[in-house]
Amino acid sequence: MPPPIDTLIDTLLDFDRDAEINRITSKIRELMRLHLKRRGLVVAMSGGIDSSVCAALAVRALGPDKVFGLLMPERDSSSDSSIKGRLLAEHLGIRHTVEDIAPALEAIGCYRWRDEAIRTVFPAYGEGWKNKIVIAGGTQGQINHFKLVVQEPGNGPLHEQRLGLREYLQIVAATNFKQRIRKTLEFFHADRLNYAVVGTPNRVEYDQGFFVKNGDGSADIKPIAHLYKTQVYALARHMGLPEVICSATPTTDTYSLSQGQDEFYYALPYKEMDVALWHLNQGLPAAKLAECLGVSEEQAGFIYRDIEAKRRTTAPLHWSPLLVEPVQGPLTQHTREASSPRLRR
Repeated sequence: MPPPIDTLIDTLLDFDRDAEINRITSKIRELMRLHLKRRGLVVAMSGGIDSSVCAALAVRALGPDKVFGLLMPERDSSSDSSIKGRLLAEHLGIRHTVEDIAPALEAIGCYRWRDEAIRTVFPAYGEGWKNKIVIAGGTQGQINHFKLVVQEPGNGPLHEQRLGLREYLQIVAATNFKQRIRKTLEFFHADRLNYAVVGTPNRVEYDQGFFVKNGDGSADIKPIAHLYKTQVYALARHMGLPEVICSATPTTDTYSLSQGQDEFYYALPYKEMDVALWHLNQGLPAAKLAECLGVSEEQAGFIYRDIEAKRRTTAPLHWSPLLVEPVQGPLTQHTREASSPRLRR
């Protein structure tokens, strides 16, 4: 008998892939025609599973001539990201360009601000060193806290130290420049081509606020925000995307040391995170999640509380700008219909 988690993964994967692809691509076409009124789509392609599936869905919806791919490496990017991004663009037959954002990040102070904060923790940090941030605490019933991990040049020894709030905020704020510069380029090319910008978060990322406001959180359309990552992987294979993309482990590709998304933010691998979020969304008790994951009920409760805490703390990332008072008067029926992003029946 398969373990409970495998049974639930089978449940998540028990969906009609062709029907889902048709549903998403039909909605993309209708939103483009009735609401966005743009000629095509811009997709930033990191070589990761989410952006790859979004690019493939965009091509299925509009055709390769109306999709433009952007590869935007920087100093800390893995070379694999650009290799996979180019491979995907060629596989899909879309126009694409490479924009190295490292000079812009250097000029705006991204690396300088980050390294200054790192050196308050590790004074020797400098040229040739690598770094990453890892999360701890939340799924153990503690308040989430972050640790800085650095590696000396030439694959030297690793050092780890808990981060103070000031240093953590400065490193993250500086690192967020990367997503914001990328999004600026996406919208430049979208304006140039009269295209719309695709956002690539999956359901867990969108739910848990794993994005940068006015960075990768900014987009005109987010076609897979309702899909668990397990389902995104299933669509990638169903659409015949290159195996190197279909089998890739999710990473942030933000810090110079290799870093999984679970290590930085979720504290659970993506399959377990899908399962945990599904249980919570179904209103199932922690005992059921514990049975599925093979952990104690107390540990499952910690996982639930960590998910809910991230929902609360990242809620402002989803908000529109707050106004002192309404600017426009009551909408007429004609204006409501013209401005509504919902599809007309």
